[in-house]
Amino acid sequence: MLKKEIVWREILFSALEKGQFEFQQKDLAEKFNFSLSTVFNALKAPRSAKALQVSGRGFRLVSAEKMLYLWATERNLEKDIIYSTYFPGHPGEIEGSMPDKIIWGIFSAYNRKFGEAPSEYGKVYVYADEKKLEEIEKRFPKKRGPANVIVLRRDKYLDLYSSSGTLAQIFVDVWNTGEWYAGEFLDRLKIKMDL
Repeated sequence: MLKKEIVWREILFSALEKGQFEFQQKDLAEKFNFSLSTVFNALKAPRSAKALQVSGRGFRLVSAEKMLYLWATERNLEKDIIYSTYFPGHPGEIEGSMPDKIIWGIFSAYNRKFGEAPSEYGKVYVYADEKKLEEIEKRFPKKRGPANVIVLRRDKYLDLYSSSGTLAQIFVDVWNTGEWYAGEFLDRLKIKMDL
């Protein structure tokens, strides 16, 4: 993920899951060890989209929905895929065979976060670092067939959130999949996020 996406995820997490809408650029720069100019540049597109209202070094999120759709359209999920394979089992089997301390992605993340899924799903996405990737490859070796085990590159800040990520991360990742059932997940997420 790009640095600006890490900043956007934090803003959306704070707003949608903690009810915090006021931010300081300096605080975000310190939290992620980014330069102030990196944070300033990350705010350009949401500011242009009128999702943020900036005053001095602080700003307020005025439209989580606009910012969410901005991130969804800029997210490049394909670029973050580091491994994929076919496993001849259902998603519950795949999820049960995953190693500890991975971060659930997309449909599995939704299922873990809410304890239910709006639709059946056939692919399991997880976020993992290089060490966990080796373990996943041993459990799910390369096989021919339509990929249903997909590993996404885990950024080092994803650990700041729960093992099912953030609502915003789930939304933008679901938005970027082509599965027929993605629409049902998006519709339910909009309700849960009050959009």
